[in-house]
Amino acid sequence: MNDDLMSFEMPQSQNCIIKVIGVGGGGSNAVNHMFNQGIKDVNFLVCNTDAQALESSPVPVKIQLGESLTEGRGAGNKPEKGKQSAIENLSDIERVLQDNTRMVFITAGMGGGTGTGAAPIIAKAARDLGILTVGIVTIPFRFEGKLRINQALDGIAEMEKNVDSLLVINNEKLREMYGDLKLSNAFSKADDVLSTAAKGIAEIITVHGYINVDFADVETVMKDSGVAIMGSSCASGENRALLAIQQALESPLLNSNDIRGAKNILLNITSGVDEITMDEVGEVTDFVQDTVGASASIIWGTGSDSNLEDQVNVTIIATGFNTRNIAEFSQRNEPKVQRFSLDGESEDVVDDFSSKDDDPIVLDLDEGSGNVGESNSRVIDFDEIERAKEERINMFYKSTPKKKEVEEPEFISEGQYQRGKIVTGVGERFSISPEDMEDDRYIERLENIPAYKRKKVRLNPIQEPEEDYKVSRFTISEGKDGKTKIVRDNPYLHDNVD
Repeated sequence: MNDDLMSFEMPQSQNCIIKVIGVGGGGSNAVNHMFNQGIKDVNFLVCNTDAQALESSPVPVKIQLGESLTEGRGAGNKPEKGKQSAIENLSDIERVLQDNTRMVFITAGMGGGTGTGAAPIIAKAARDLGILTVGIVTIPFRFEGKLRINQALDGIAEMEKNVDSLLVINNEKLREMYGDLKLSNAFSKADDVLSTAAKGIAEIITVHGYINVDFADVETVMKDSGVAIMGSSCASGENRALLAIQQALESPLLNSNDIRGAKNILLNITSGVDEITMDEVGEVTDFVQDTVGASASIIWGTGSDSNLEDQVNVTIIATGFNTRNIAEFSQRNEPKVQRFSLDGESEDVVDDFSSKDDDPIVLDLDEGSGNVGESNSRVIDFDEIERAKEERINMFYKSTPKKKEVEEPEFISEGQYQRGKIVTGVGERFSISPEDMEDDRYIERLENIPAYKRKKVRLNPIQEPEEDYKVSRFTISEGKDGKTKIVRDNPYLHDNVD
């Protein structure tokens, strides 16, 4: 009976479906750190132009980039040389990727030559092979200089075009988390963050938990998902799980982004000797779901790390963003504003992070002079301003010829004619042209002329009131000296009450 049973043997392969590739000095250092720390069921590879750095790496699989181009001396902080070096050895990289690879992490420290130039080329090669490609890159510390930051942003823009998902870590945020570190510790913390990100994603697939999450689930979340953001935190004691996820969502690594805009969420919940409980897992997932909304897909996995002891570590990765959500990119895209003073000097208001060396902007205030430096004053012609002002007014108040109205003849009597002669200008319409309205002197003269004179109305002479109509106790009369006087001469009014 047993002879009739068919025997099935699952193919065993020493090559894992997930590979982590470190590109350049920063990326290779991060992969060296991951290799020493250990990530379950992941193959590592380092690619660098610096032969000396490759030789010191503990990672067994290494590819030297641009051996003939750089002769093993590095890319000299020139991304274009790093790009050409990757193209020179692209066939070697593709040979490694074609060996049972389903998912690849490409880590690089952006801003230098090899990582900035070569990482996008390697990412494109992996994606063209149908491999789920995740980039994990860093923006340099501010003290590394503006040139490296500018080159890093250019490299990140290229990486975004050639990966399924791009996780950007701003090293400057580590200062907010850990303060003023020693230089070696600062870069070590950056390696820790990259390792946490790669491990948090990879071990959701490779570590088998009580609830199975496989590669297909992670691919659904990360395929063509754009820029991703990450937060991570540990907590212990009462309410440790809820506290860990709350702190993870407040992590500076999120670059002040709100995960409520996320399309998909990956959660890695790792506990130590004191294993996490069902209720604690429920607290974490419920909190995240309430935060991002019911429409977001959440995939989570659990892991174990004895070094955590009684702590719980929660790593959250949210996808569905773009480079506009990165503060450095939004600042870079703001228009450059300059203020000009009359001496020709300019004052920058908004920093422009562009790497291009633009020609200085010179404002020629004296058009008649060929040398700006010889003229320190500006002459303003007010006549030109008035003429321009009149031209703008005429655009709105252009005079048009009036059509002559045909009036029917009106017959009047001789008496009406004589009465009409008393008021001059009868029948004339008083009008003011738009040009007159703009003449201040004309307006002033117009205001000084009484309305009855402007309308040519003849008034009757004022008659003095008769003596019987005096009601005031005072009268105004002219004295012998010709001056006007007020005289109390009203005998009918007095202050005594009867």
